[in-house]
Amino acid sequence: MNRIQEKLQEDKKLLSIYFTAGYPNSEDTFSIIEDLEKNGVDMIEIGLPFSDPLADGPTIQESSTIALKNGMTTEKLFSQLKDIRKTVKIPLIIMGYFNPILQYGVEKFCKKCEEIGIDGLIIPDLPVDVYSEKYQAIFEKHNLINVFLITPQTSVERIGFIDSVSNGFIYMVSSASVTGATSGFGEETKSYFKRISDMKLQNPQIVGFGISDKESFREAIQYSSGAIIGSAFIKHLTKNGTRTIAEFVKAIR
Repeated sequence: MNRIQEKLQEDKKLLSIYFTAGYPNSEDTFSIIEDLEKNGVDMIEIGLPFSDPLADGPTIQESSTIALKNGMTTEKLFSQLKDIRKTVKIPLIIMGYFNPILQYGVEKFCKKCEEIGIDGLIIPDLPVDVYSEKYQAIFEKHNLINVFLITPQTSVERIGFIDSVSNGFIYMVSSASVTGATSGFGEETKSYFKRISDMKLQNPQIVGFGISDKESFREAIQYSSGAIIGSAFIKHLTKNGTRTIAEFVKAIR
């Protein structure tokens, strides 16, 4: 069983943290992952920086720009993570855009992920129907879960199709905007969370976009299996460096 599937079976609300590989410094990736696990994070999304990150807000875009300037590449990330499973047990997901994966070679990329111990991928610009037709067999061959995003505007039919193709969790985007921290959710967003929860999908949902503190985390997990924090963590790294990760996680939990 994939580590993501195992984690989702635990009787708890999951906290997943996103950060950009190679940020704030080129060699920080490995230590950030270790520190996040040590401080009780359940799952980690490792952002593969890209020059045109359409779904990302200014905070993550800036971190990607700096990571690229720091020399981060797909090959360098794989090299940095080659021994990660000697110390880290929790699920690891690479989040990135399809162009770099296509350039690397989809099968080659998936094979490398399996060798290193990556459990899943989140590729915002890979449509679910294209994945289903062309790439699902490759992902499954290498024991990789592909995580799809839904928004408040996603149709019931599309959600049903995504649910049928998924075998891990569904990334429930809290709004139709780009990533970024907010201060709590409005009634419309909470109604959306409840609407998706009431659909009783076969795959659990984890909320992302707009979670930045204890309050928004608690609101997000009321109707879901967990929440993902990205921009707020990147801002913390920008302001405080990598030495106070424990304080950040403690403030959320």
